Amino acid sequence: MAEVSWKEVLLLTGVVVMCYWNSTSCGFVFDDVSAILDNKDLHPSSSLKNLFHNDFWGTPMSEERSHKSYRPLTVLTFRLNYLFSELNSAYYHLSNLVLHAAVCVIYLKVCQLFLDRKSSLVASLLFAVHPIHTEAVTGVVGRAELLSSVFFLAAFLSYTKSKGPNNSIVWTPIVVTITLVAAATLCKEQGITVIGICFVYEIFVAQGFTLHVLREIVVHMVQGKGYLPSWVLQTLIKLIFLMLSTLLLVIVRVQVIQSQLPVFTRFDNPAAVSASPSRQLTFNYLLPLNGWLLLNPSELCCDWTMGTVPLVESILDVRNLATLAFYVLVALLILNSLRNPGESSQVVLMALSFMVLPFIPASNLFFPVGFVVAERVLYVPSMGFCLLVAHGWKKIAGTRYLKKLAWIGLTILLIAHTSKTIYRNWDWESEYTLFMSGLKVNKNNAKLWNNVGHALENEHNYGKALKYFIQATRVQPDDIGAHMNVGRTYKNLNKTKEAEDAYMLAKSLMPQIIPGKKYAARVAPNHLNVYINLANLIRGNESRLEEADQLYRQAISMRPDFKQAYINRGELLLKMDRPLEARDAYTRALELDRTNADLWYNLAIVYIELKDPSEALKHFNQALEISSTHKLALFNSGLLMQESGEASLRPEAKKRFLSYVEMEPQDANGYFNLGMLAMDNKQNVEAEAWMRKSIEVQPGFRSALFNLALLYSQTGMELEALPVLTELLHHHPEHIKGLILKGDILMNRMKDIKGAKWCFERILEIDPTNIQGKHNLCVVYFEEKDLAKAELCLSETLALAPDEEYIHRHLSIVRSKLAAQSNSSPLPQPTSNGQTSPLGQEPPTKNMKGHHSEQKKGPGRADATEPHTELTSDSKPSPNELHKRTKKKSNKEIKEIEKKRAAALKRLEEIERILNVE
Repeated sequence: MAEVSWKEVLLLTGVVVMCYWNSTSCGFVFDDVSAILDNKDLHPSSSLKNLFHNDFWGTPMSEERSHKSYRPLTVLTFRLNYLFSELNSAYYHLSNLVLHAAVCVIYLKVCQLFLDRKSSLVASLLFAVHPIHTEAVTGVVGRAELLSSVFFLAAFLSYTKSKGPNNSIVWTPIVVTITLVAAATLCKEQGITVIGICFVYEIFVAQGFTLHVLREIVVHMVQGKGYLPSWVLQTLIKLIFLMLSTLLLVIVRVQVIQSQLPVFTRFDNPAAVSASPSRQLTFNYLLPLNGWLLLNPSELCCDWTMGTVPLVESILDVRNLATLAFYVLVALLILNSLRNPGESSQVVLMALSFMVLPFIPASNLFFPVGFVVAERVLYVPSMGFCLLVAHGWKKIAGTRYLKKLAWIGLTILLIAHTSKTIYRNWDWESEYTLFMSGLKVNKNNAKLWNNVGHALENEHNYGKALKYFIQATRVQPDDIGAHMNVGRTYKNLNKTKEAEDAYMLAKSLMPQIIPGKKYAARVAPNHLNVYINLANLIRGNESRLEEADQLYRQAISMRPDFKQAYINRGELLLKMDRPLEARDAYTRALELDRTNADLWYNLAIVYIELKDPSEALKHFNQALEISSTHKLALFNSGLLMQESGEASLRPEAKKRFLSYVEMEPQDANGYFNLGMLAMDNKQNVEAEAWMRKSIEVQPGFRSALFNLALLYSQTGMELEALPVLTELLHHHPEHIKGLILKGDILMNRMKDIKGAKWCFERILEIDPTNIQGKHNLCVVYFEEKDLAKAELCLSETLALAPDEEYIHRHLSIVRSKLAAQSNSSPLPQPTSNGQTSPLGQEPPTKNMKGHHSEQKKGPGRADATEPHTELTSDSKPSPNELHKRTKKKSNKEIKEIEKKRAAALKRLEEIERILNVE
């Protein structure tokens, strides 16, 4: 075997860069969204152990909805990408490009085992530019094929060194081979098939067995005629070791998936649920179809599910001729190679083994998979195809008259494939371009129509998206996901009636419930979201809450591990004022997923409703242990600490609010609560700065403006409070407490009786029954020396609040003065330092933010469900809603209230002194 020269490495690398450089401009599309954008296992905050407990898409392997694709090493490379570039798609695509170049170089070394240097380079160039590889290289999730292929080829190369002198066994390369096979399998499942290729290599290349020799050995063993030659025994030992190693890997793999195959629907793979002989005829027809894609990659499509390939339902179907021709061709190649030993036969056998064996796991022949055809699974089989083509080219180029024609044909083929690959890469630029390119090839795939609709929906082009979703229902009338997409889009267009009709139609396509029957094997997890989406739609009508709850319970009865149903039901139960049942629903969801920070957060909200702040704080802290950057948990736990009145908790509360504003610099609530904390700590300068920052971020922020004015007023800076109050009343002209505070300052500080009178009259225009505003207006009348008006005003105030003792006293004083005036008694005039009744302070507006929900998409995008904005956190960051609750007074706040009451009594005494002055 010749060594690969640096010139060959540069040539192959240059060709790969030329073909795939434009792929770095593409984004995350199709399955990339689930594997990269929605996969929490990529985040540094997620434990590395999760890589070995979850599938390729971040779903725990123990869950039935898992796709059972166990590829932790591939996910680890995604995590490294995220560590260095987060979600910059260019670096993910660049990593794929580098891996493809590495595979091409290793593949060149493999080809040199069987071909001359020139033909090996031809095979490698054909492999480097073949358009069928765009899905594996340009699609980020194709990383699994690329990384697995590196270990796959390395394992094979290692095994070729296991033969020593005199047919002795060199064990080190064999152990390295098994290790590399395990690594390849941890990148993608088909990696284990390299063991089969090692078998073929050992028997037909390393030992040079022919069909005749094999027959003699078998007869010898069956008849028990003497001992086998030592070289045969050595070969058997190696093969048995490979078999046992393979068996061990298979057992481990079965244990990882917990002896469960993933759940696929007839929409993913229609032939898998078809009756015989349609199932067998269709699956066998897929073999020549995949072969045709390798031979003529002119019409490529990102999705071949649903109606792309019509079922072969009859033995008379003309497509059976293609199946027959394919099997005849392969059989002839194998028989000819076995009967005619030589280098050429060995090349053909190895090429066929590279083509056939890695394809078996995806062939549907032995067990169903979640697709009909997938171009990326042809990445390794294309190695055998390119090896076979290069071998044929060598034969043609070796003849005198066809040599020039062979070179011209090769040049045209390389240019054509390179051009097609570059052009095909642009299809992966965005989801819209990708799925539209698929529709050009195949208009009978409802999933493609759905996914074009999703791409338009993401751009908020709901009207155009609806047309594609409706077309999907026409192409596949029984597609539950398509009807769900129609319903969601109608909802986005505020057409509630049409949305409900679409959801009801989707629901009618679900299997009917039979008590005691388990449906996990019959219903796709995404399809169960029809109950969730319909319930979320009708729960907007208060009279239909019980009906919505019934839908959630129906989904749970069909799939007891349906976590999202428990989450949404918990939120609904809170809305129905049934917090104990909501707690039970969230607790059940936590049993299914204890590493979900959103669930701990939601349960904390339930404990707030149950008036148990200590438990709520514990659950907030648990959420933050899982995800230290959980914004809502940071904010609301800080708020809970602040409201507790415990001075020892204030530093931690401040720390959490500071973390929150760092992540959400445009949320004024964070700065406002920092200001309130500073006020609690009597740090007035800091409090003023935070309040100002809050108002800067959100001009007209009512609570910040009022509390800033109150801060100025309480610290003897009434003149600074007035412009703040003016701004407050400009944005909120009916803010009663702002009017009371302004009137109080104008009357007692500025001696502006007229201005104060306007404030109190404005209060009564807004709320004629406001006791405080009414009483203060009465004091204004007294200051204006209009005792008759003051008496009438106080009488009206007393009628509104007959139990207020101070109003009785004030009315008595005014009446005594009126009586004195009627008796013409010379009384001195009241002094002008009258005061209004005390201001009732507005508690800082502190809104407990609402529940947060997850929406997870599985790897397939067709049946994406609508995001839930009520509770975390399906669908996937997250929407907020305000969740208001009554503030519980702390001991410190009670003392502050008592102080204010004492100050109020003192002010009342002052008013009485003024009124009684003689």
